[in-house]
Parts: sequence; C-alpha cells; structure tokens
Amino acid sequence: MEPTFMQIRGKSPAVKAEVISQLTGGQQALCMFRVMYGHSYKSAAEYYAWISYMLSIPGYWDRMMEGVRFFDESGIVALLEETRGQLEARNSRLKVNWGDATLMDLERDDELMQMIKSLFDRFEQVAPMTHSIIAKYIRSHPEEFVLLAD
Repeated sequence: MEPTFMQIRGKSPAVKAEVISQLTGGQQALCMFRVMYGHSYKSAAEYYAWISYMLSIPGYWDRMMEGVRFFDESGIVALLEETRGQLEARNSRLKVNWGDATLMDLERDDELMQMIKSLFDRFEQVAPMTHSIIAKYIRSHPEEFVLLAD
C-alpha cells in the first residue's frame, strides 16, 4: 500500500480517486481504512477533526465507509455512523458546517469534548478487532496484496 500512499499523499481529490480506482476491491477498502485510521487514532481531537474533514468533502465519507464495510466489521461501522449522527445533530443545533471544525473546538466546548472523548475511547477499543479482521482478510487473499517478483 505504501506505493499507493506515495502517489496520493498531498494530491487533489481527483488524483486520489483515479489512483484508488485502479486498486482491487480489497486494496481500495484497506486504503480507505488506513487513511481514516492513520489520521484519527492519535487523539480525540484528531478523531473529531478528521471525521469532520471526511464529511466535509462530498463522497469522501461514503467511500471510506464502503471500505470499512468491505471487511464486514460491524463494530467500527456502527461507531463511525454513531459519531457522524452525533456530530450532525450538534452541527445542526449550532448551525455550523463540517468545514468549520478545528482541533481547538474540543477545548472550547466541554459538551463536545465529553462526547468525542467517549466516542474516541470506543474507537480505541474496537480498532484492534478491526485490524485483526483486516489482517485475516489479507492472509486469506494474498494475491490482492502481495506481488512476488522474479
């Protein structure tokens, strides 16, 4: 996957979509999960900001969720959908857009901090199971992920 990430890192959404479209279904799913996880796992603030970012770009959230659903791991799917729902309700109540989210929001809003902290704690609990399921899929389908050269 690293060659793919080198091709898409810092590129436009159109370039990213083109590169990712050339991957197998399993590779696409892994790529989208890794992008989401890699940006979200470090802190509750980054989880909040990255979820908001993905939701701010048309189609991004849906593609990421397709990737997560590919591995049939309901725990993280349910958590991500719950996160989206809670943030949508908050944004609607406050009349803010996804693109308005910043890392500093949690420091300014205790209610948001509590909500995201709880969701992020659960994210940290379900992520290892998701990684295990993905690893099992990769081991069962090595032809999608391993290229042996002469």
